[in-house]
Amino acid sequence: MNILQNENKDCGSIDIIFVDDANLLNINKNFLKHDYYTDIITFDYTEDDSINGDIFISLDRVIENAQKFKVVIFLELKRVLAHGILHLCGYNDKKKSDVFLMREKENYYINLADF
Repeated sequence: MNILQNENKDCGSIDIIFVDDANLLNINKNFLKHDYYTDIITFDYTEDDSINGDIFISLDRVIENAQKFKVVIFLELKRVLAHGILHLCGYNDKKKSDVFLMREKENYYINLADF
């Protein structure tokens, strides 16, 4: 079972765009007015239960985070992808309780064999 099925969502169009730190920082500044590096930015175009959006991922951040947390790059990439898809499913990570739930869901989904 994948994330969208488990969250009772239909897959519309999800574009995953891999960029470097400089490009994602530029997107972060221009669209979100944040002046810092991040590993992922998700633009949500979801309508009803049909999930649509753009997920921008900095491969530089994924590699650095994998080293920092001592995990293989593929595992960190799975975590970031799960994070973006969970955002498209309506989960947030602004409050402490939201972050906890997001991490719990990320861990659950990255451990599924057929992510």
